[in-house]
Amino acid sequence: MIRQGKSKTPRRPPPKKASSEKDPVGVYCRVRPLGGEDEQCCIEVVSSSTIQLHAPEGFKTNRNGEYKETQYSFQKVFGVLVSQIELFESVAKPLVDDLIHGRNGLLFTYGVTGSGKTFTMTGSPGLGGLLPRSLDMLFNSIGPYQAKRFVFKSDDKNGIEVQNEVDALLERQRRENVCVPKVASSRPKFDPEIADMIRSAEACKTDNVDEDSSYTVFVSYIEIYNNYIYDLLEENQEDAIRPKPPQSKILREDQNHNMYVAGCMEVEVKSAEEAFQVFWKGQKKRKVANTRLNRESSRSHSVFIIKLAQAPLDADGDTILQNQVTVSQLCLVDLAGSERTGRTGAEGTRIREAGNINQSLLNLRTCIEILRENQLYGTNRMVPYRDSKVTHLFKNYFDGEGKVKMIVCVNPKADDYEETLLVMRFAEMTQEVEVARPVDRAICGFTPGRRQRNQAFKEELSRKLQERGGPIDTDISPVLNLPMHSLPPIPSSEVTDAHDDITLPRLIEALQNRHRIRQTMLEDYNKTATTMASLLQQLDSNINSKENLIHEQNSKLLEKDKVIQSNTAEIERLEKKAKMLEHKIDILQKTTKIYEDDKRSLQQELETRAQRLQRELSEKRRMEQRMHGAVTDTQHKWEKECERRVNAMQQEMQNKLWVKDEKLKQLKAIVTEGKTPGRPEPPPRQTQPKPPPKEERVPLPTKRSVSPSPTTSTPVRPLHRRSRSAGGEKWVDHKPSSSVDLGTVLQPIVPNAIKVSTPNEKVLSKCDRYVLTHQEVASDGEIQTQLIKGDVMKTRGGGQAVQFTDIETLKQQLTKIEGRKRKSSEGDSGDQKGGASTNVETRCAVGMEMRAGATMGPGLEHNCITKRRKP
Repeated sequence: MIRQGKSKTPRRPPPKKASSEKDPVGVYCRVRPLGGEDEQCCIEVVSSSTIQLHAPEGFKTNRNGEYKETQYSFQKVFGVLVSQIELFESVAKPLVDDLIHGRNGLLFTYGVTGSGKTFTMTGSPGLGGLLPRSLDMLFNSIGPYQAKRFVFKSDDKNGIEVQNEVDALLERQRRENVCVPKVASSRPKFDPEIADMIRSAEACKTDNVDEDSSYTVFVSYIEIYNNYIYDLLEENQEDAIRPKPPQSKILREDQNHNMYVAGCMEVEVKSAEEAFQVFWKGQKKRKVANTRLNRESSRSHSVFIIKLAQAPLDADGDTILQNQVTVSQLCLVDLAGSERTGRTGAEGTRIREAGNINQSLLNLRTCIEILRENQLYGTNRMVPYRDSKVTHLFKNYFDGEGKVKMIVCVNPKADDYEETLLVMRFAEMTQEVEVARPVDRAICGFTPGRRQRNQAFKEELSRKLQERGGPIDTDISPVLNLPMHSLPPIPSSEVTDAHDDITLPRLIEALQNRHRIRQTMLEDYNKTATTMASLLQQLDSNINSKENLIHEQNSKLLEKDKVIQSNTAEIERLEKKAKMLEHKIDILQKTTKIYEDDKRSLQQELETRAQRLQRELSEKRRMEQRMHGAVTDTQHKWEKECERRVNAMQQEMQNKLWVKDEKLKQLKAIVTEGKTPGRPEPPPRQTQPKPPPKEERVPLPTKRSVSPSPTTSTPVRPLHRRSRSAGGEKWVDHKPSSSVDLGTVLQPIVPNAIKVSTPNEKVLSKCDRYVLTHQEVASDGEIQTQLIKGDVMKTRGGGQAVQFTDIETLKQQLTKIEGRKRKSSEGDSGDQKGGASTNVETRCAVGMEMRAGATMGPGLEHNCITKRRKP
């Protein structure tokens, strides 16, 4: 027997063009029963494809505070009375049928924690879920056509190799002698509980199975915990002192751009019980925890992968073709439930687990939403598959590598209403995503029925051999195909009569005939023995030659084995090196991610501090401006006060000097008159000099004032002035050209006025009153307009002087402030009283400080407040 080398499975052809036909993602809804009769229900099944959500008491969903009822439609809705078998036949059975016919499929359960996802996927004893029923249907369909163990072998690169019978036999012997897993034993002992979950009264199988192909099933089981992938079937070395933690796996991309988990263990199984026992072995390692909402809450996403390898038989129906292998897989995903830490009471590690679960589900929703936008609006946004391991692993399915179905599990209790509402919105959005329909591939070009014809030929051959007396070697049957002879029976030899002459002659003739036939048989036997001896000698010579050839082939095989062992050792060394490098790459990626996170946080902190510093600098500048305005106001105030006091002292000294001069003049006049000869006349009546009024002695010290300097002569009040109430006064409206019209609501109106930008003596001589418009920026940054009013008086030297008596302030503010009515009568009360001793300070009712020389700014609003102050 010549041993043939292994032949690797050829890769699939380059990625084919996506089909123009698309199918929407199949979304189904399953409602679990309420836990107690006293619980409030918020979900109502309206029809077989529609459910309605009722907002519980105290939950308001619109702006008017009214309760809102919302309906959501699905491909099919399964109520609380729907059995597991009905759910399987509607959702999972078509995916298993596609798996057998070479097409991929993805089925995952989605929902809030405690909504029945794990029960839907796994089930319970007597009520098997989707996973055990899928395995049962698969093996019921391909059971008679499975290949022997290790004929199909995984190449650890998401491909399948085909070995010949000799290599498969050696592999089986090596596994049996070295280490045989329990799940791979020839007669495994199954747990009765597992067998109860697998076996069901409704045996299900698919039709149109290709009987001319050979099948093998591989299963693998992984979990995604905290965004890391772990192999639940990996055999860890148990060490009680220092237990070794499980190593995370990485995702890779094969030649066909399909994602797979590198280094994941794939177990070959031959029955549904054996496959489910492998699943149950990994299920015990899955991360679960007890929370306030669920006693056994899944803390990770679990993925059970069923990979089916099939290859057609040759034209004779005996040998598997090594270049026609087709691999299809079905992924059954049990997603962890979204939850709120406030409701679950999670602390420490549980908070981190819940955060990673919610983040991965949020990324799944983001990918679905971007896919929907790209398909509906024709955009080309990049889908962030790599942000989460869940979406990165299954991105090929959304790109058109198989059907995608989702079962939304909901809990109708009112406490889960808000989370259920979010789940419904995500399901509604997912239904609008379409996935390209994969194109079917032709597996082989041979005519069907090869296995059946080969089996029928073997049965017919064995039947003919049995008719000839037993199985005969077909190579020597022509030699032995000789006429068969049999001895005739001996007639009756009983003699009853002494004169019987018939019996003895007949007996003698029969014996002679038998003797003749016996001699013929001996001759035929000798001939046959001679022929057989020659054939045996020839066969011995052939056997010797074949033995020599076998020895030569064995020596060659030994040399090949040595080469293979050396190559295997080199491959193992390179694989160890690759794993070490992968581990280092993983560490570097984690370190890079940590550094990037630190860099991002530091950049955010730096930006925050820069913004804070900018705000502090702007606040400091505003404070400086405010303080500068306050200092300027205080400086102007004290300058005015000092100038006022100096002017007052100067005026007082001038008055005293004037009184003294008058006394000296009178004394001189008396003395002069006393020396005149003649009758002395009585001295004139001496009158007390009348001092000028205070208002004339204390003019307003403003920078824009046109009042005379203290050195000018004292103004003389006219003797005949018309009353101010008569309305015959003329005004000088001094409004500089730099003034800005703010457009306020209240505008000053000066009747019977002469408007000038620069006053002169000619204009002042024609008018009785004077008003100056002055604009400046107050300390709070607002623009205010001051109307400085005064009386025009004649001086003793014949000139004109202005005595300021009143100030009106127009100020804009952002807030509405009530103003006070200006008491116009108070400004004139001093004049009504008369008398030279009237003080200017008694002519105004309200005082307000004034800033002169400040810059102007634009107006803010048209709110105006009028304030008056004493000058």
